[in-house]
Amino acid sequence: MSWILLATLGQFLNAIVAILDKYIVSDESVLPRPFVYAFYSCLLTGFWALIYVIGLIPGLTNLGLPSYASISFPSLTVVAMSFLAAYTFFIALVSMFDALKRADASNVMPIIGTVSALSAFGMSYAFLDTQLSANFIYGVIVLAAGTLLVAQTLPKADITVRVVHAGLFFALHAITMKGLFLETGFDDGFFWSRIAFVLFALSLLLVPEYYKKITSQTKSTSKKAGVIVLITKVLAGVAAFLLLKATDTGEVSVVQALDGLKFVFILIISVLLAHWLPDSATDRDTRPNTFFRKLLYVIVIMVGFVMLFT
Repeated sequence: MSWILLATLGQFLNAIVAILDKYIVSDESVLPRPFVYAFYSCLLTGFWALIYVIGLIPGLTNLGLPSYASISFPSLTVVAMSFLAAYTFFIALVSMFDALKRADASNVMPIIGTVSALSAFGMSYAFLDTQLSANFIYGVIVLAAGTLLVAQTLPKADITVRVVHAGLFFALHAITMKGLFLETGFDDGFFWSRIAFVLFALSLLLVPEYYKKITSQTKSTSKKAGVIVLITKVLAGVAAFLLLKATDTGEVSVVQALDGLKFVFILIISVLLAHWLPDSATDRDTRPNTFFRKLLYVIVIMVGFVMLFT
């Protein structure tokens, strides 16, 4: 069950990333356009292929770092799946950042997590022929239900469309990555998917409208904002690596269901660091009764988490 622990640590880092993402897309002085932020997120995620250079240091591959020696020339199937992974990730980010810009993270992220978990659960049966034990199935259902309950009320219709769209594409991305690992192995699949991320992001610059949007926004972004974005994407990269490693060694639907833990961490961080976090990074409703109601639903999430181990 070490892969569940990897996924849990990944979700803790994702909670920090979610708070920073909320701040970045909500503060007009930072980086207001979700499309541009998704472009840089995709581009910087791709540069995690450099981790293979670190893996050349003797002994580090024994700690779980991918090995350059495991990389082979990709087949057409590997290339296609790598670019599909990049496309689904980018599209999901655009919808998620747009929803975060318009609504509180506590309403957006739980619904995305629920849609992603349940979609991945169905897709794993349809495309990967995955068979899960009864406890795993019950755990996934409880985790998804608890995550959805946290949201309490659905956002407005246009925001709901965006969060459902993001959840579906995050699930498709996870399933694609799992299929890629089954096709060629983790080290090989992770490398070529990161290369595809970079090439896909750079290809957006070939579209004049996108090029103008990206370059104009980049020029108007301060160095401080650039540092915040870079730190956020480094944390996101570490989280992504942990989650992908968990996806490779474990069940993709369960890894997606553990997204509910991210909200547990978001809630804890928001309460403990509320005085130091900017208003744009935290939820608008901080009343005690709201907090305790959400805490109750978080307990439901934790019950589902425990069920995965029993």
